[in-house]
Amino acid sequence: MRLVFLDTKTIGDIPNLNLIENYGQVTYYETTSPEQTLERTKDADIIISNKVVLDQSIIEQSPNLKLICIAATGTNNVDKVAAEKRGIPVKNAMDYSTQSVAQGTFAILLQLLVDIPYFDQYVKGGSYSKTDIFTHFGRGFWELTGKRFGIVGLGNIGRQVAKIAEAFGCEVVYYSTSGQNTQQPYQRLELDEFLRTCDVISIHAPLNDSTANFFNYDRLTCLKKSAILINVGRGGIVNEADLARALDEGLLAGAGIDVFTKEPISPENPLLHVQHKERLVLTPHVTWASIEARTLLMEKVGQTIEEFLKNEPSVELNG
Repeated sequence: MRLVFLDTKTIGDIPNLNLIENYGQVTYYETTSPEQTLERTKDADIIISNKVVLDQSIIEQSPNLKLICIAATGTNNVDKVAAEKRGIPVKNAMDYSTQSVAQGTFAILLQLLVDIPYFDQYVKGGSYSKTDIFTHFGRGFWELTGKRFGIVGLGNIGRQVAKIAEAFGCEVVYYSTSGQNTQQPYQRLELDEFLRTCDVISIHAPLNDSTANFFNYDRLTCLKKSAILINVGRGGIVNEADLARALDEGLLAGAGIDVFTKEPISPENPLLHVQHKERLVLTPHVTWASIEARTLLMEKVGQTIEEFLKNEPSVELNG
């Protein structure tokens, strides 16, 4: 069994990367360009990819291919019609980053609220040693307790964020972009009330027809001027140019963005050019990526391969 992992750099240095060697001969590549893909996949029985595109041409010209494993949740980098036509399963990984993303959500939120780096520099830079009082009020901040915490996307991650928000003493509410998600232990609001009344809005939804460009300028104008918007869901849910404009106009107090329409981020992205940079925290699509989450992701890839081989008795493990 010949396996190829096309982009190991996308999951980094984890302790169990080589577990897939239990299932055959593995070739690892840190990255793979479109020009290199066919040469690296044409003899493979199993392809493992995070973001490398596997289009119709690649799938049709890989005669031994039996399984495609996506080392991520999304499968939009695979031509699933071409794979189905050849009877090749396309398997993704689910529920490996819930704790990591939830933790990252609050790391971003607390950075926006309290701005610890500012206070740290105030002390280390010598300003605190020169003051005539014991404290410093240069950056005011408010408490989460008693605030309305709105969630868009109450899946596994959204529900974990809700639990943490409750632990902070927040009132958790949610908005369903599909209108179908009604069986939740939290109050579901209509969009107008959701936008007008939430102190924090945290996005954990997939990108689809219902969520694309959802937070545009018109909707951002409805937020409280003291509100904070967090997007750790998918780039494209928040209109980046509109958010940059809204931040500079003071339509909301702050935003934290971990996901972008184009990744890596383009130098021309409007969010890199906001005037009021203190209102914005940007992270490089990293909230998912705790060591534990990436290790669990690899475990799930291994489980997928093992289950496939068990269900395909004609496939020799080291054939």
